[in-house]
Amino acid sequence: MSTEEAVTSGTTRPSSSRVERKRGRRIQAILTTAAELFGERGYDAVSLEDVADRLDVTKGSLYYYFASKDELVTAAIETLGNDWTARLERLPEAQPGRALPARLHALIREHITIAVREYPAALRLFLVPREWPAEQQARIKELRRRHDRLFRQVIEEGVAAGEFTVTGIDPVLQCMHASMSQAPIWCGHLHGEELDEAIAQLTDTLMMLVGVRSAD
Repeated sequence: MSTEEAVTSGTTRPSSSRVERKRGRRIQAILTTAAELFGERGYDAVSLEDVADRLDVTKGSLYYYFASKDELVTAAIETLGNDWTARLERLPEAQPGRALPARLHALIREHITIAVREYPAALRLFLVPREWPAEQQARIKELRRRHDRLFRQVIEEGVAAGEFTVTGIDPVLQCMHASMSQAPIWCGHLHGEELDEAIAQLTDTLMMLVGVRSAD
């Protein structure tokens, strides 16, 4: 069969699909590595050469996917922020209709789990936006607001329903986010059952910020 015939018959489609999947995995690896480096060192201290070295590839191979450092870091911020928040938004245990304490507990637990198991260094991308250029600052702040709304909405509903007791919603959210951001430092060195237990304990501790104890 000729190449033209193969294309016409569709027998090359699986190969094309495999190429696209491989490309997608490659881009994801680049973005994850870039996010880790920028989170570890900050925007100014990371170059494309640093990302290439961490990936053990040439700098030229990065230019095949991203034309500049700004384009790469923007893509990393967008991808990480959207993926993280979307996963929380889709979390079945946190959907409306479920008990408010269970919804908040699920959000906190999942956020900590993602931070510790998947993005321990990259999380810092969203903690110090003033160090970033204006364009990235604005996008980071918007992603943080979207993320904050998930927790704020549940806490506001819980306070209105009399299920949560807080000194103030803003202080609670600030303490909650600050603690979750430190989770990789506190328990990232643990493994297996010890890590699971540490995540569970931190989640229960943060639930106490809204007056809910684990025994409740």
